[in-house]
Amino acid sequence: MWITPEEVALKNALKLWVTDRSNDYFLLQHRRGHGDTGGKITGESVALVRRISSCILIHAQRATVEEVQRHWRWLDQNLLPYMAVFENKEDAASFVLGKVKGLIAEEVLGGQAAREDDPARFREDLARFEQRFGLPQREKLVTHYSCCCWKGRVPRQGSLYLTTNHIAFYSFLLGKEVKLLVPWAEVTRLERVSVGLLTDVIRVHTRRKQRDFSMFLNVDEVMMVMCQLADIALRRLLDSGGLTLDQSLQDSTNITKRVLEEQALRQYVLSLFGLPRAERLQEVMSCSVWTPHARCHTPGTVYTTDGYLCFSSREEGQCTLIIPLTEILSIEKAESTSALPNPVIISVRCKRAFQLIELLHRDELVEKVRHRLRDLHWKQNLISGHDLRKKSSVLLSALGLTISRLIRQRLFKRLWDEHFTEFGRGVHMFRTDKIRKLVALGIPESLRGELWLNFSDACSSLAAHPSYYTDLLERCRGESSIATEEIERDLHRSLPEHPAFQSETGISALRRVLTAYAFRNPAIGYCQSMNILASVMLLYTKEEEAFWLLVTVCERMLPDYFNRRVIGAQVDQSVFEELIRERLPELSERVPDLSPLASASLTWFLTLFVSVLPFRSALCVLDCFFYHGIRAIFQISLAVLDANTAELSSCSDDGHALMILTSFLEQLRHEEEAHVCAEDAGSSHRLNITTLITDAHEKFSAVSVKHVEMLRSRQRVQVLQAHEDSTKDNARLVTPDVSLSPGDLSELYDLFKTEHFISLYWGDGVSSSSASPAPPAAAGGCVERYVVDRAQFKSLYELLTPWSCGTHTDTVAQRAFTLLDQDRDGLVTFSQFTHMLDLLYCEELNEKIRLLYRLHIPPGSENTSISVLISSSNIYTSLNPEIFTGDAQ
Repeated sequence: MWITPEEVALKNALKLWVTDRSNDYFLLQHRRGHGDTGGKITGESVALVRRISSCILIHAQRATVEEVQRHWRWLDQNLLPYMAVFENKEDAASFVLGKVKGLIAEEVLGGQAAREDDPARFREDLARFEQRFGLPQREKLVTHYSCCCWKGRVPRQGSLYLTTNHIAFYSFLLGKEVKLLVPWAEVTRLERVSVGLLTDVIRVHTRRKQRDFSMFLNVDEVMMVMCQLADIALRRLLDSGGLTLDQSLQDSTNITKRVLEEQALRQYVLSLFGLPRAERLQEVMSCSVWTPHARCHTPGTVYTTDGYLCFSSREEGQCTLIIPLTEILSIEKAESTSALPNPVIISVRCKRAFQLIELLHRDELVEKVRHRLRDLHWKQNLISGHDLRKKSSVLLSALGLTISRLIRQRLFKRLWDEHFTEFGRGVHMFRTDKIRKLVALGIPESLRGELWLNFSDACSSLAAHPSYYTDLLERCRGESSIATEEIERDLHRSLPEHPAFQSETGISALRRVLTAYAFRNPAIGYCQSMNILASVMLLYTKEEEAFWLLVTVCERMLPDYFNRRVIGAQVDQSVFEELIRERLPELSERVPDLSPLASASLTWFLTLFVSVLPFRSALCVLDCFFYHGIRAIFQISLAVLDANTAELSSCSDDGHALMILTSFLEQLRHEEEAHVCAEDAGSSHRLNITTLITDAHEKFSAVSVKHVEMLRSRQRVQVLQAHEDSTKDNARLVTPDVSLSPGDLSELYDLFKTEHFISLYWGDGVSSSSASPAPPAAAGGCVERYVVDRAQFKSLYELLTPWSCGTHTDTVAQRAFTLLDQDRDGLVTFSQFTHMLDLLYCEELNEKIRLLYRLHIPPGSENTSISVLISSSNIYTSLNPEIFTGDAQ
């Protein structure tokens, strides 16, 4: 590949480089000791094409010999014939530099375009984008749309360019050119609105204004791409509170429209089937599966991942099938007939088989699944062959309260046994509308633990890690941390009324489960409400099973709920508020501000209603959650508000509304508790939990997994920006002893953050907090995320300092940076920079003179110890004693 030409030293060149070819103007050399054998120049070797007079580095490292030879021939054929016409070396060098830079531009264009569906068209769009906006080449264009941008009532037809860092709009109409460039980091909200007669308008909100875009051919596609790019940019740039970015999206240069579409489909599949977040989507094919209970083939789509084969009917939820590859014994191709085209038979361990037909690429699917099965079975044999540890077998059922098995329980058990006979038993049972109705009635006590493990697929994690929990307990024994202290405080608050947790045996089991998870996932550690969920799990499963159920809930079913800022729960609160507007228009009209209602539901989502419902009713909600996932919590929450619309519409304040909802939830009873309710006054007004669950599904069935994922992507932008605003508001806490006004501090924060972002946009990212050690905690307990390097500091210094030193400004800026960079990591934090400006603008004259004096001794260079500069005066004690005192490293 070609790289940007640069000057290199000729000194000792003959000692370090070996010449392969030469002519009157160029040398082809390789590093001595490298590239002598083999077909690739590897390690530290570099293939060079050098102009003898100016010694310009043209080629790059890690190139193949064939590529180097091809480029040498290009120089020989296209540049060498014209070199003799130049009268001096400088003109010849400029000619070579211009040609090579042109080749680099072509390579960049071709490399980006090659990954697109229409390379030729993308190359044209990219060339126009670079010509119109002049951004650095590292600004990756993702896609381009034709649309209108509205300014008041005036539309401007033009081109919308979506990049990894910006929204860009260009229009040239009637001789007037309009350019708009908005960083994703400034986008606070994305929404679809109706403006007059236009119903499909995308409104982009920033902190200062809003922009409306319309006239798209496919507004759904544009909205999806914009939400994804904004989400990726904010996760990468802002403090996302523990949200992770998928590995395929870490490098922004790899992001294309096709990659975004694949990522959206992958996220939908993971949420639809409740698969582990690390699963990669492999094959997606249309097919039909034989459903014995319906005695017909049900059309739908088969999805395969690293560890699963899943099927979903065309209508979401009608028929679902999840088959872990660990359960598959074989996958075979059967003879194709007119009635059964391209059939595939999948045999599983429980002596059942599944038939798929109408697979267009059957051979490809079978071969790839077989390959993954061979790898998986080899790993299973390896694990089982070395697993000699005893599995955990602690049971809390013997300690807990044994609920009387009434006739109703026996009847339900018989219904489930009949269902297992017809639909199968285990993770790979057919999930249809019939099982949904059985779940709504409540799972029998004797089957609840088994079905929770199967519905959530926690049993697969348990089987894949037979001694993991025991080993984890051994490693964390005796360990102490903030998480273990918090766990100890909450142990006796977990179902305190239940006999199982009124003894040390039950408390000890709960302590082990929570401590093991905190040790497994230190990024989460322990979060309140985890103790409530784990205690309920321990009542129906073994201790090790409860641990894997907790892992599944925290890491798969409720992703990002239990991180440092509970971002996932806050996003779902915003999604819930949006669903109220969509599905309960009467309530949203009467109660314009829905945020208090959405906030009141935070406990519902974090504890899955366990802390707000009677225990037996809460178990029914948990049954639905493990079967449907978070979709069930959204539907039940909407049903609760729908049942109280009249009362909520007439309530006087937020406290009154909360009392209405609390009272309603306390009266929800299970049918088995009917005899208890009959003795209570006003029992005729009580609602059955089964009725509420049934109504929730019937009225709000349109709340699908796909719709929830779309809303999550949109609302996550708003939540992350709200956290960023809070961080900005707390800038005074980071710098409590400065005299700058709040307005000046706010503007300074924006400038500093923008300079930090520039290095992440187009630089080497050295100032990224993810790439460098976290700065030390500042005043107020905050940790500063934004830092700048020496070059960025110089830019800010020249822009903001009141000291204009002419040609010496650069020298003063360099010395000021050295003085501020006490830990010598090449970075300056926001508080350090703020304290310096505060001294320059707000301190007394004698303090400024002292600072100027310190910048001139010995010369304030990088070789000068900070302690030497500070020892002779207390000048910087007025800046920040924590920063400018102590020994230099």
